[in-house]
Amino acid sequence: MNARIHPTAMIEDGCKIGNETAIWDHVHVRHDTRIGEQCIVGGRTIIAYGVSIGNRCKINSNVYICTAVTIEDGVMISAGVIFTNDRFPRAASPDLTTLRSSEPDESTESTLVCSGATIGAGAIIGSGLRIGRWAMIGMGAIVTKSIPDFHLAMGAPCRSVGVVCRCGRLLAMFSDSQGRDEDYTCAECGRQFHRSEQVIVERVSGC
Repeated sequence: MNARIHPTAMIEDGCKIGNETAIWDHVHVRHDTRIGEQCIVGGRTIIAYGVSIGNRCKINSNVYICTAVTIEDGVMISAGVIFTNDRFPRAASPDLTTLRSSEPDESTESTLVCSGATIGAGAIIGSGLRIGRWAMIGMGAIVTKSIPDFHLAMGAPCRSVGVVCRCGRLLAMFSDSQGRDEDYTCAECGRQFHRSEQVIVERVSGC
């Protein structure tokens, strides 16, 4: 394993850390988690057990990633982001006589963060969601619904407000839209996209 792990980091048994990944101070990675190649995990981040993180991801400081979260390649998770995985959280049984286990059960819900997505600083991500490919979540957002590919979403509760390119540049705000069937070209990188209702697709060069 050709990874750089700070001496204060705690990596539990059964974890797989990819080549050229850097894990900084006071990070805690629980057992059986996989982190891919060329990733950065910022200081004081906690990654729960069984989490899967792809290649070339940036996870900034003080992030909490809970069990049942999958993060694909090229995702950026900014500082202070919190994931959740239980829609009906309780500490104890209804009669308060038994402490509930922290192991996954029938109420645990998985969340998928798709390739290229960005989650802004301080966002809170609800359970059972899909954050789409190259989507961008604004800082401080409270995400309670899935976000489609290439959407810019922000607010509390979070809602889609526009379209973003792979390079991160804003293509259009929905409030400025002339209709629900539109084409966009990124002024920064030249990539082209088509919108049909709320579905954004990237046009392949030459099509």
